[in-house]
Amino acid sequence: MPLPFRSSICLLCKIRPTLVAPPIISASWETTRGMASVRMRRKAARMALSPTVSKQSLPTTKPRRERAGPFASMNQTQARIRDVPRARSQAALKRSGQEGGKTEKKDSPLYKALKMQTTLTPVPYGRRSAIKARLADITSFDHFPLLPAVRQSIFVQALAGLSDVTPTPIQRLAIPELLLDGSKKKNKVKKAGEEEIEHSFDQYLLAAETGSGKTLAYLLPIVDAVKRAETREKEEEKVLAEQREREREERMKNKAFSLEPEEAPMTNACRPRAIILVPTSELVSQVAAKLKELAHTVKFRSGAISSTFTPRRIKNALFHPDGIDILVSTPHLLGSVAKTNPNILSRVSHLVLDEADSLMDRSFIDTTSEIIAKVTPSLKKLVLCSATIPRSLDNQLRKRFPDIQRLTTPNLHAIPRRVQLGVVDIEKEPYRGNRNLACADVIWSIGKAGDRHEHTETWGPLNAYMEPKVKKIIVFVNEREEADEIAAFLRSKGIDATSLSRDTDSRKKEETLSEFTEVKLPPTAEEIVLNKKKNRAADSIPFELPERQESIRRLADTKVLVTTDIASRGIDTLAVKTVILYHVPHTTIDFIHRLGRLGRMGKRGRGVVLVGKKDRKDVVREVREGMFRGQALI
Repeated sequence: MPLPFRSSICLLCKIRPTLVAPPIISASWETTRGMASVRMRRKAARMALSPTVSKQSLPTTKPRRERAGPFASMNQTQARIRDVPRARSQAALKRSGQEGGKTEKKDSPLYKALKMQTTLTPVPYGRRSAIKARLADITSFDHFPLLPAVRQSIFVQALAGLSDVTPTPIQRLAIPELLLDGSKKKNKVKKAGEEEIEHSFDQYLLAAETGSGKTLAYLLPIVDAVKRAETREKEEEKVLAEQREREREERMKNKAFSLEPEEAPMTNACRPRAIILVPTSELVSQVAAKLKELAHTVKFRSGAISSTFTPRRIKNALFHPDGIDILVSTPHLLGSVAKTNPNILSRVSHLVLDEADSLMDRSFIDTTSEIIAKVTPSLKKLVLCSATIPRSLDNQLRKRFPDIQRLTTPNLHAIPRRVQLGVVDIEKEPYRGNRNLACADVIWSIGKAGDRHEHTETWGPLNAYMEPKVKKIIVFVNEREEADEIAAFLRSKGIDATSLSRDTDSRKKEETLSEFTEVKLPPTAEEIVLNKKKNRAADSIPFELPERQESIRRLADTKVLVTTDIASRGIDTLAVKTVILYHVPHTTIDFIHRLGRLGRMGKRGRGVVLVGKKDRKDVVREVREGMFRGQALI
């Protein structure tokens, strides 16, 4: 049977015409539009602008969901916060200045690290020049209306051993003003906290550079006022005694058989006439010693109480049968005594706040204000004394005592030009950042240097028979924990060093400070002869063996005191001629007080500051330039 005929065309070819549509021929304008759209879909060039650049905004579209990842939230114009935002912290509000609806001033572009422009209150230089011209006419203590005994005590006791005794600028300003009775403005009410105080006493602020004799500037008028008040009271007592005697005779005549007991008169025990408040026990001892010197010539009774004294010593000072005229104390101790013995503040006519910038800060202001309020009924003069006027103290004075009379010297807030300041970079060779090693090396360099001219200028030919002069150096640190460590390191390097801080025993404090505050007077002719005999006797002993030298090399004739700011305020370190700042001080006030241990009583001194990698060298540079120019550090 024959096979069927098969077609040579495949099945796909048969159905293709039905699947593929025939081409459509478009018009000419449609062809042009299609070619333009094709060009628009091409990739844009790098420098070509988008066709929508002139439009204000693009059509909004639904934001697409961000993918999770490290860069998921970048380049967002709106914060897509789903939950309620949490409140800002108090610290964040304080930083932004929005706390309480108040806006704080932002830091000025001239802001400096130690707040050089904000810690101290500026004094115009025009006022300084006017004060300098006013002081030019006073050249001697004889210009002051002091009692003869008080004036004699200046030359015999207070400034004994000085050939040229002339008053310092602060003494020329303060002594005449404090001696005046002043015109009291009564019924003046000022608020101190929540209490209203009515006062009618004169108010003074003594502000002068360190080492300018501020203590003597207020002690002399107080001693003079005490002696004048004592004379007046003696005259009044005579009149009262005669009057009481006549009244007693009359009572005896009228009531011969009914005798009434007489009241014992109030004694002056524990009732001082003047009180001097100081912040530390070291200053209590120093001011009390100066009062004791004046009492040798001017007969008055003074006492001192401190937390370092024994209870028996405090009781003997306060409750002496003959009474007490001038008392030196710290505010906290006096406040505690006044709670049990209120009469201690009943007769005070003069109140002095020495180192007022410390006594008016947060640690003392409550106790100090309470004492001022209690002595107000009998107070005649309130004297505040300070080497610096911080802005905090200035604000307190403007608020509490707006009528206070400010007695400031032309060189306030300035370090004397006779004090030189050197800078040691501890990052350089050979220290390599070792601050202890740099400090020891500076002390060794100073100890080995000769100071023969010091003896010649002071005492002349007597130097040949004197003992070798011991150099006194003070090292200031910022933290009291480091004082003992640094002193131990210096001793390991052969340096005679001791530490002094709040933790030091009170007896050791007095012994240590006495070595750096006492100045030996020139020897007399008898002492010179005795010293010569002792030296000859010592040289004539043939069998005395020399002392065995220790393995550590020792620095001879040099004593070092490592201390904190406890020794930077008010301490009369006349024997010290070198101060080393182990750390850069925190504020300008600390700079002034620490370097103020030098240049006292017109003497020269040198300071050395150790600067490390993290210290502000620009601040040290500004202080050094200000010292060189003799300008105030404000």
